[in-house]
Amino acid sequence: MINLETKRNKLNIIPSNLLLAAYTTGYFPMADPEDNKIYWYSPDPRAIIPLEDFKISRSLKQVIKKNIYVIKINTRFEDVINACAARKETWISDEIIGSYINLYKLGYAHSVESWYNDELVGGLYGVAVGSAFFGESMFSRMKNASKVALNALVNILKNNGYLLLDIQYITPHLRQFGAIEIPKENYLKILGNALKKANKFP
Repeated sequence: MINLETKRNKLNIIPSNLLLAAYTTGYFPMADPEDNKIYWYSPDPRAIIPLEDFKISRSLKQVIKKNIYVIKINTRFEDVINACAARKETWISDEIIGSYINLYKLGYAHSVESWYNDELVGGLYGVAVGSAFFGESMFSRMKNASKVALNALVNILKNNGYLLLDIQYITPHLRQFGAIEIPKENYLKILGNALKKANKFP
């Protein structure tokens, strides 16, 4: 059992080894929007998107077919996470941002980006460990930009043999893509199998 007490350092970020240990045991951090204090969560039930059951609407298929957006990987991670945090109320504090930028530099955190006319207009970020991808947040500045990024992520995961796309909590927005909730016990079994299989992203 790991100690999930958040240990501050001079840079006021969560140590990367603590973050990775948390993900591999089913936990993830979120900052309280009121006081920015970090809390650790392991929800039951847990939300995932089964990769084999990923769904997109007919209209989104048309958008993807038209190639309106150019997809790029890991070119502007810091901009993506800052865009995800740019809301009136957010759990993505400065400490969270700094912590995940560190994970990005270590090769564990990744961004999938939608570009339009050389401008970043949408995307998502998350953490990849073994054959599991833990989706964290998305943003969109143009219609369907984040959805196109999510579709690109799923294709990357499928093409590279990933076993788990964890989305933590279910929302009506994510349910349309085939997101489901499963008991924590089942989630931990899937996670365990995914962690046994080494993988690279993308």
